[in-house]
Amino acid sequence: MELAIGIILGCCALGAGIAMIAGIGPGIGEGNAVAKACEAIGRQPECKGNVTTTMLMGCAIAETTGLYALVIAILLIFVAPGRLVDILIETMGNIK
Repeated sequence: MELAIGIILGCCALGAGIAMIAGIGPGIGEGNAVAKACEAIGRQPECKGNVTTTMLMGCAIAETTGLYALVIAILLIFVAPGRLVDILIETMGNIK
């Protein structure tokens, strides 16, 4: 029983760590977007307003991926272990 609980806790922690790898993507994407926006503004300064608003909208959309990953990681750390251990205990009680 203790081994099964340890496996559940370890897998939840591992899953949370893997989910947080998704935070790398938005960082790279937003960095590229800002770099390209700076290049565009440097080439045509009169389009600064249009480029800036489009860049900010794109960065906001890209950031949602990282936020979803954070929510999943928090759920795996704080919610899933308790629920899964409860299911394990209930199942073990029905077997005996």
